Amino acid sequence: MKKKALFIINPISGGKTKDKVPELIKRFLDPEIFTYHIEFTRAHGQAHELASKAVGVYDLVVAVGGDGTVNEIASALAGTAAVFAILPYGSGNGLSRFLSIPMDTAEAIRTLNHYYVEVIDGARINGQWFFNMAGMGFDAHISEVFSHQKSRGFITYFKSSVKEITTYKSQRYQLNIDGKHYDREAFMLSFANSSQFGNNAHVAPHASVQDGLLDVCVIKPFPLYRFPEMGLRMFNKTADKSDYVEIIKGRHIEVKRQQAGPVHLDGEPQLLGPDAEIEVVPRILKVIVGKQYKENNNGEK
Repeated sequence: MKKKALFIINPISGGKTKDKVPELIKRFLDPEIFTYHIEFTRAHGQAHELASKAVGVYDLVVAVGGDGTVNEIASALAGTAAVFAILPYGSGNGLSRFLSIPMDTAEAIRTLNHYYVEVIDGARINGQWFFNMAGMGFDAHISEVFSHQKSRGFITYFKSSVKEITTYKSQRYQLNIDGKHYDREAFMLSFANSSQFGNNAHVAPHASVQDGLLDVCVIKPFPLYRFPEMGLRMFNKTADKSDYVEIIKGRHIEVKRQQAGPVHLDGEPQLLGPDAEIEVVPRILKVIVGKQYKENNNGEK
């Protein structure tokens, strides 16, 4: 019996046109394996609604968009029998890259035909899902700034970071990680399910979406002249070797900070109070991965 697939396309994510996606699906999706339907979103939250209604009707639900679209749809599918997949069209595509999904749309569609399914962990911060990365501090601040920019992409993100870093002030955080207390001043805190933010910038090089743990990455205050080095370390997967980076693995994390402020969940910013509770939820989402996934992640589970 053929599998039923639903493609949910966010037409504005990443500032990239999706006009050719339906034709690419028709051309490269194997009709011997799938029947399919396509829906375009028109408002924030609609992708989640469409995915929720797809459970029990479709075997496969495909997010065509960026990290925000991925989060909306994955949140609706977590804990269900539906399989999730991604055609990456965002600015960073963090989870897509970690799962070894090709950035080329035709190749990403061909990946669906192979139907390599893995079951990955998710996580929640104050009850809200994330599947790639959540954070507080500088990266959350930049996510908020970036969300108001007219143009998207890595260059815009980088320019925003350079502009904001000269005035951003570190904060003090009280952490409880699996019952152990830590008092840290941090430039930013990242709660990493996968290893990277996106664009192949790895803040937690040894994180795995299948180990039942989050990597709590404490980026300590560092001299401004070390900023290029910190960036380079993320791109060559040596962030954990820096004296300014501490990584603590855990399942349940409580955070108390001095005041309310921005956080990001899979790159999407929002305001959160001073207290946060973060927990990993093991083996909660079925996803299609690329052929190189196990090789790229050393087969870690």
